[in-house]
Amino acid sequence: MSRHFLFALLAAITASFAHAEPRTDVQGVAALVEERFFDAQKAVEIANELRKLAASGQFDRFQDRGDLANELTRLLHERDGHFRVLWSAQPREPAPSASSGDALPDSRTNYGFKRVERLPGNIAYVQLAYVADIDFTDAKSPARRAADAALMLARDADAFILDLRNNGGGGPSMVGYLVSAFVDPKANVYNTFHSRAGTESEAPAQKYPAPMLSIPLYVLTSGRTGSAAESIAFTLQSAKRAQIVGERSAGAANPGEMFRTPQGYGVFIATGSPRNPINQRNWERDGVKPDVEITAARALERAQELALERVLAGSIAGAARTDAQWALDARRAAARPPKLAGEVSGEFGPYTLETRGGVVLAKRARWPAMTLLPLAADRFYFEDDPSRRLAVERKDGKIIAVTISNAAGGEQRFHRSNTAP
Repeated sequence: MSRHFLFALLAAITASFAHAEPRTDVQGVAALVEERFFDAQKAVEIANELRKLAASGQFDRFQDRGDLANELTRLLHERDGHFRVLWSAQPREPAPSASSGDALPDSRTNYGFKRVERLPGNIAYVQLAYVADIDFTDAKSPARRAADAALMLARDADAFILDLRNNGGGGPSMVGYLVSAFVDPKANVYNTFHSRAGTESEAPAQKYPAPMLSIPLYVLTSGRTGSAAESIAFTLQSAKRAQIVGERSAGAANPGEMFRTPQGYGVFIATGSPRNPINQRNWERDGVKPDVEITAARALERAQELALERVLAGSIAGAARTDAQWALDARRAAARPPKLAGEVSGEFGPYTLETRGGVVLAKRARWPAMTLLPLAADRFYFEDDPSRRLAVERKDGKIIAVTISNAAGGEQRFHRSNTAP
């Protein structure tokens, strides 16, 4: 037997063993897909496609299992955006509980309610970082209490902005509860999830007790907005209850779980798919398309403008109307700042004004310095409170007085108390 023949034989034997392993690994992934994917017919199609590719030698070149996992993820992702294949040489331990100290408890992150405040012009703003689960069997559910506290802020607001731009998802129970805070209790607007086990509605076990049916509502989205956060936006948009402002969302509608193959791969598989009762579709792959498309970075400012314009188009009157108008004026001026007529400086009653780096600062005794931003050449608003304004009076090019006013009608005029130009 020649040396060349022996080398060829050994190479063939080595290749056969090397090729057998990726094929076996793919068979394990295909079996899981066929068994677990929510659409039984499509599951068979996807699994058979993987088996066919494996049998043809498509995956034989992947001797590194991590590389094979990446390739399977790429292929499967084309069939459903939730598919993900991971490889680990060691079995994965169960995720630590919040009480183990290895993960932040929901109480430390306020159950996802990251910012809750009242913006200028009486606009309620809630930033939701993730969608926590509500346990409706617990009368004192802390997640529900956090939601109720955030929603209470909106009770006397003129409009509401819900910020989901950095929210990757979470639990369906909170989705339904938040939606119920803005729709008629009898309205059929909630998505139904379809799986091999049957169907399950996203309607909450208990609805928000005092829904706000007429408050103008704006939901902010980005490409980071995913899963349960998208469900909030999609449901409110489908019900024509909210305007979506920002960028198209991620397009991750189908929930799922991570399963393991005998070979040690973790495979995330969609086990259900939602369907909206109004339009009979969901946001898988397409994402939630904004009603007002704008970069995520500018979505909040644009939503503020839209909210204030909507409020001013209504019956609001008196000081409240002035407050809303001044807030809108400030928002527009911030987007397109006018030029200063000249430097503003001097002492005016208790106030000292100076221009520093193109910015006008107002100081009063031991108060923190206040920034004044221009509305027009010689008119300014206080950056931290647009309901206060300052107007400059000039004579022969020199500042002789300033007038500080507020949206409630108060006004004070201060003459210049020094002779500096």
